[in-house]
Amino acid sequence: MFNIHSQTIPMPGGKDITLETGKLARQADGAVVLRCGNAMLLATVVAAKNAKDGVDFLPLSVDYQEKFASAGKIPGSFQRREGRLSDNEILISRLVDRALRPIFPDDYHADVQVMISMVSSDPEVAPDALAALAASAALAVSDIPFNGPVSEVRVAKINGEYVVNPDKSALTGASLDLIIAGTSENINMVEGEANEVSELEMIEAIKIGHEAIKKQVAAQVELAKAVGSLEKREYSHEIHNEELKEKIFSELYDQVYAVGAKGSANKNERKEGYAAILDAFKEPYVAEEADDDTMMLIGKYFGELKYKASRDLVLNERKRLDGRQLTEIRPIECEVDFLPGAHGSALFTRGETQSLSTCTVGTKLDEQLIDQAMYSGYSRFYLHYNFPGFSTGEVKPNRGASRREIGHGNLAQRSLAKVMPPDESNPYTVRIVSDILESNGSSSMATVCAGCLSLMDAGIPISAPVSGIAMGLISDSETGKWAVLSDILGDEDHLGDMDFKVTGTEKGIVACQMDIKVDGLSFEILEQALNQAKDGRLHILGKMTAALEKPREDMKPHAPRAFTMKIDREFIGAVIGPGGKIIQEIQRESGATVNIEEVGNEGIVSIFATNGDSMEMAKNRIKGIVAVPEVGTVYDAKVKSIQPFGAFCEFLPGKDGLLHISEITWERLPSMDGVLEVGEEIQVKLTEVDKKTGKFRLSRKVLLPRPPKLSQNGEEKKEQ
Repeated sequence: MFNIHSQTIPMPGGKDITLETGKLARQADGAVVLRCGNAMLLATVVAAKNAKDGVDFLPLSVDYQEKFASAGKIPGSFQRREGRLSDNEILISRLVDRALRPIFPDDYHADVQVMISMVSSDPEVAPDALAALAASAALAVSDIPFNGPVSEVRVAKINGEYVVNPDKSALTGASLDLIIAGTSENINMVEGEANEVSELEMIEAIKIGHEAIKKQVAAQVELAKAVGSLEKREYSHEIHNEELKEKIFSELYDQVYAVGAKGSANKNERKEGYAAILDAFKEPYVAEEADDDTMMLIGKYFGELKYKASRDLVLNERKRLDGRQLTEIRPIECEVDFLPGAHGSALFTRGETQSLSTCTVGTKLDEQLIDQAMYSGYSRFYLHYNFPGFSTGEVKPNRGASRREIGHGNLAQRSLAKVMPPDESNPYTVRIVSDILESNGSSSMATVCAGCLSLMDAGIPISAPVSGIAMGLISDSETGKWAVLSDILGDEDHLGDMDFKVTGTEKGIVACQMDIKVDGLSFEILEQALNQAKDGRLHILGKMTAALEKPREDMKPHAPRAFTMKIDREFIGAVIGPGGKIIQEIQRESGATVNIEEVGNEGIVSIFATNGDSMEMAKNRIKGIVAVPEVGTVYDAKVKSIQPFGAFCEFLPGKDGLLHISEITWERLPSMDGVLEVGEEIQVKLTEVDKKTGKFRLSRKVLLPRPPKLSQNGEEKKEQ
């Protein structure tokens, strides 16, 4: 029934990777099961036979999903089933998309759907480093046109050694963690984070990753041969009119070149200049009522002309569209404490890109719940990135965060997480929101800068300021010319060959994200891009620290204050009370938020309040509950009940003692009538703890002056 073929890829550490096809999902155009340890990924690919009318791009969709059953779990959602992709699944889908997309033919426009499902999990195997390999293998055994194979690997630096696809538990001690994708000849995607590493360490990790990629690509080639090397399907998705193309290039090249050479920093001015040239060329065609195909081709060829002219401008004159030098950073303005109602805020403007970021300080109750197949827990630091349509002058419906917004936000979050104080010294939950108010390239890097400033404005004690910069590349394989561009515009991202985002502190790199659109990126170019990025980062850091040099010494008056105390585990129940009665009473009376959790043999109590009085009231109540009564200590007590033989007084929260009638005053009291009232506050001294019953005995009279002794005739006795 099955025609199974498999290929094994030896891996260091003993966890070999096996690719198998022919058994599962046989009606897909291509299907492969990848296995590593107990982890199994099913990757399927399907492509439409023909492109839709008017489509001149690759409609590629990639979905990675982790089945909860793969880890023996039931989803925590209301429906108890897998729903929309989680942020983590979207991030892995983007990793695969970015590795695959550049490898398809430029003129292939049919719908392509890639689906990767984790059907079995292994707690020590990270699926994000395997998903692209599984997807590429499925494409390799299909008849879908594809200039691959490609693969992805993780390279981590652990204890000074570079390790390929290490166990997940080993990553906790890694100083560098990169996901690297590429073909046997080239690298086309890098993403990762680091602990302020050098540029040389980054390059060395990429080289090591590429060697592992070559082996995985070779295994895919062998698997395709074993299957029978299906011939790739023929396609013809484009119409051409070489005469029209030649006319556009010959008549309009100089005009388009001149618009770029003008060096305007205003992108709308350039757009208007290009639009005027295009409209003038189209006039006779509109008058003649040219067919739709001709009008479509005019727009297509004009776009190709802008692409060539803009690149020629950089390569021939070393001049950029906005007039800057190759290494020049756009003008930067930084402003902190921009929003008086926020706990921390910053406005970061670089050229025509602007981020308004806020930092909100919350309690443990504000932690983000994470429910995934391979991980369940809470996050106390998270960042949200919003990219509304008005930021680029467009009309765009607001339908929640897009995959791009999730990806950009994650890059900024990982960058800033590297300088956040550790959880044990930071009791707060911190949320950063970056709202992009205008965009002309590198809005994710603006988010890093604005987010960092908002953290410092909020008084969060980060270890060092972080800045980010996006690098670009223009290259020509025929002439060998190339130019690395610092702080790229949106147009330079679209027209260029590389988008390389680098974030870091003054000491080194903390995160990066690189996408390459062309073959043949040499390590010489990569090294220059990293060194040029370092200079740009330090320049931007200087602008940021001029606005705010370090985190504020104190938080804003309206931000919550936190106090953490440890108590013996036996007192946790006493602080909470039956049904939460005591802790709710403390919060209600003090106005503070109190959270308690058991960690090991201790209880960790976190108190959050917006003013000192609330904080002190909550602290004193809890300290009273957990205090151990000491004989001889004087306490402030409250009369709880009155009996014929005395009064019961609460001298510590939840601890009552007997104040006997004989211990109230030095005078003999015939009864308790009118002596004390319920609710009256008095000072008492703990005189005894019954060893058998644990009952407390109190005395008030020992705190009062003792009256003098009288003789038989009523005179004061004198001491002998």
